[in-house]
Amino acid sequence: MTNEELVRAYIRAVTELDRATEDRLRHRDWTAEWPQSGERVRGSERFRAIQDAYPGGYPTIELERVTGAEDRWSITPSNTVMRVVGSGEYWWAEFRMGYPDGVDYHCVTLLELRDGRVFREIVYWAPPFAAPEWRSRWVESGGHGPIR
Repeated sequence: MTNEELVRAYIRAVTELDRATEDRLRHRDWTAEWPQSGERVRGSERFRAIQDAYPGGYPTIELERVTGAEDRWSITPSNTVMRVVGSGEYWWAEFRMGYPDGVDYHCVTLLELRDGRVFREIVYWAPPFAAPEWRSRWVESGGHGPIR
């Protein structure tokens, strides 16, 4: 499996909550790091426990794009057009996540591959906000609206 195929399969498993495929594609020393809260999760079992205990149910996930070196275009199973690119052992993916409390976030996941598996993920969350009117004459809409 090429790195691109690995990343595509892994991201598909994450968005579909396919735990068996996630486990198969993760390195035995896999970690997820959340710099904004200062937390690190070691191993799929602990990550699944967090998913299962999430108040109100785990968020919905919509992939926006996977990025590396050269752009290619693809369509997800939900007919969302995404950009899929990359080479080497460092990739990133952009998601929109809809939480059970109705709050939506834009997320960026940095992926590091090792030994043909996903070794580490570093995830950043950012809530969307209304653009201030004062700069409207210099900008245009980026098209990243809420999930719902």
